[in-house]
Amino acid sequence: MRTLGVDRRNFLAACARAGIAGPLLPGVLYSLAASAEEKNPAKPPAKITEEMLDRAAELAGVGPFTAEQKAMMLDGLNDQRAGYEAVRAFHLPNDVPPAYVFHPQQAAKEGASTCKELAGFTDFPDDSLRCAAMDSYPEADKGGRVQVKADDLAFAPISELGRLLRTRQTTSLDLTRMYLDRLKRYDAKLHFVITLLEDRALAQARQADAEIAAGKCRGPLHGIPWGAKDLLAVKGAPTTWGAGGFEQQRFDADATVVERLDAAGAVLVAKLTLGALAMGDKWFGGRTRNPWNPKQGSSGSSAGSASAVSAGCVGFAIGSETLGSISSPSTRCGVTGLRPSFGRVPRTGAMALSWTMDKLGPLARSAEDCALVLEAICGPDGKDTAAADQPFAWPARADLTALRVGYLKSEFDPPAAPKPEEEAENESATARRLREARNRAAQEAYARRVYDRRYEQATLDKLRAMGVQPIPVELPKLPWQAMTSLLTAEAAAAFDELTLTGRDALLTEQGPEDWPNAFRVARLYPAVEYIQANRLRTLGLREMTQLFEQVDIVVTPNTDAQLMATNLTGHPALIVPNGLRGADAPPAAEFDDGDHDDIGGPGTPVSITFLAGLYQDARLAAFGQAYQQATGFHKLHPRLD
Repeated sequence: MRTLGVDRRNFLAACARAGIAGPLLPGVLYSLAASAEEKNPAKPPAKITEEMLDRAAELAGVGPFTAEQKAMMLDGLNDQRAGYEAVRAFHLPNDVPPAYVFHPQQAAKEGASTCKELAGFTDFPDDSLRCAAMDSYPEADKGGRVQVKADDLAFAPISELGRLLRTRQTTSLDLTRMYLDRLKRYDAKLHFVITLLEDRALAQARQADAEIAAGKCRGPLHGIPWGAKDLLAVKGAPTTWGAGGFEQQRFDADATVVERLDAAGAVLVAKLTLGALAMGDKWFGGRTRNPWNPKQGSSGSSAGSASAVSAGCVGFAIGSETLGSISSPSTRCGVTGLRPSFGRVPRTGAMALSWTMDKLGPLARSAEDCALVLEAICGPDGKDTAAADQPFAWPARADLTALRVGYLKSEFDPPAAPKPEEEAENESATARRLREARNRAAQEAYARRVYDRRYEQATLDKLRAMGVQPIPVELPKLPWQAMTSLLTAEAAAAFDELTLTGRDALLTEQGPEDWPNAFRVARLYPAVEYIQANRLRTLGLREMTQLFEQVDIVVTPNTDAQLMATNLTGHPALIVPNGLRGADAPPAAEFDDGDHDDIGGPGTPVSITFLAGLYQDARLAAFGQAYQQATGFHKLHPRLD
C-alpha cells in the first residue's frame, strides 16, 4: 500500500469516519474483559458485565440497551468471547485466505458487449520490435556483437534488449553483469536492494545464452534481467516483506510469478525493497530513495522496484498494489507502471495484505514493456482462487481515434485555494507558530498543485493533436474513502499474530499512522459495518462498469479519488511519465511525509494515469504505448553520477 493522502494521516481519519473508531461490541467487550484479567490474573477469566456492556455500547454508537436486553445479551456475548480463544488457538499462516473471494469478472462480462470494438490494431512483427525514435546504441564489433560497456544499454526497453539478444549482438551474461554492477554501485545511494541473487542470476543468464545460441527462444523476456519486490517468495533466498522481525524468513517454493518468469527465460537478479509490510518506502534497512532527487523517498510500497527501474539497474521489476503501491512510486520515480485488473495475475507465494484488493504488476520503461511482462505472468494457476481466466491479447499498435477517451473533468479543473487558519483568541506564541507553519505548508502544496496542473492540461491538448477528442466524465459519487476501511480490516487479520504476540514492536515505524497502531485500531471495526461497506463496494463496481460502457479509456492525474475507486473495484491503471518539472517549479518540499507525490521540485518527473474497463489491460497498454510513442517522455532518465 502506498502512502497516499488517504492512507497514513488521512487514511486513518477516513477509517474512523467509516466506523473503525466505533468498535464491534463483542470485540470491545473482549478487550475490557481481558483488561480486567490482566489486573488480577489469579482469578478465573473475567466475565463480561453489564457495566462493560454499557461502555461498549457507548463506544459503538448503539443502544442504550434496557436492563432486560442486557440480561439477554450477556450469556451470548460471553459464549462468543470464548469462541475468540478457540480461533486464536490455531496458527493461521499469511497464505491462508478467508472463505470469501472478490470476483469482479461478472461485471466485466456484463459490460463487455457494449464496448466499442477497436479498429486498426495489428501486432508488431518480430523484426520491428525496435522502439521508434530510440536513442542510438553502440555499434556491433566485427563479429556482430555489441560491446556492453559503460552501461550503454542500462535504460534500453525490453523490446530493444530482446532484439539484441535474439540477433546475438549481446548476451544475457553481459546484461546481467551490467545490471548487477549497477545494483551494487547505486544501492549505497538509493537503498533499493534487500537481497542480491548473483549466483542464481549468472546461472540463469548462462542458460539463456546457451538456449538462444541453439535457436531456442522462449519469448520476448528470454535473457532479460529483472527484480522482484521482496514480498514474492524465492526458494533459497530470504523473503523479508521489508519488515523487522522477518529478515530471515524463507519459503520452500517460488511464487507463481517467479515460476512463470523463470519459464519465460527472464533472469532474476535481486529482491528489491518495499516499505514494511507493504506501506511506504521505509523498510528495516532504511528508506529507499528517488533517483531523480535522492534526498526524497521513492514512495511506496513498491519502492525498490520503481527506484531500480528508474536508475537503470534492472530491465523491469515486479511490484504490487493494494492502494497505490505501483501508482505512487511510478509517479515519483518517473517509470511506467501497469496495475492490472484484480485477478489478472495470481498472487500465490506473495505476501497477503488484503485478499480482495492485492494485485501484482510490472514496472518498466514503457507500456509495451509492461504488456510483454504481463502477458508472461497472467492467468490462473489453480491455487489463487481469485485469479481470473480472462484472455490477454497484446495489440501492440493502436488507432487512437477509434477509442472513446474520457477524462475526469473535476480533476483537471483549477484547484481550490486553501483557506488559511485564522488566529485564535488568546493564542499562545507556540500555537501561532504552528498555525503559521500549517498555513505555509498548505499554500506551498497549493502552489505545487497549480504548477503540475499545466502538465495535466497539456496531456489533453496532446491527445487532441493526435486526433482524440476527450469526453468529460466523472467518477461515481460514492463514499469511496469510507470503503477503504475494508483494506485495514483485512490487513489486521493478515497480521493478527503480530498484534496478539506484541511482535508488532519489531516493525521500524511505530507512529499513530503506521501499521502497528492501524492493526490495533482495526480490530475494533464492526463486523456489520464491514459487510455494509462490501455491499456498497458492489454498488461501486456496478457504477464503474457503467462508466466504462460509455468510454474505453479514462485519463486522470494520479489522485487519491480515482486510486480509491479503481483499487476497490479492481479496474486496471497505467501510469506513464509525462515530462519533467521545469526550473520555474516550486522548490522541493523540505520534509517528505510520504503522503504526496508532487513534492520533487525542479527537474523531477510528473505522470499521467490511464484507466480502462475490467480485463481491458491489453487495450490500456496499447493506448499508453501510442501516447508514449507520440511524446517520448518514457525515454527520460535520471543522472546518477
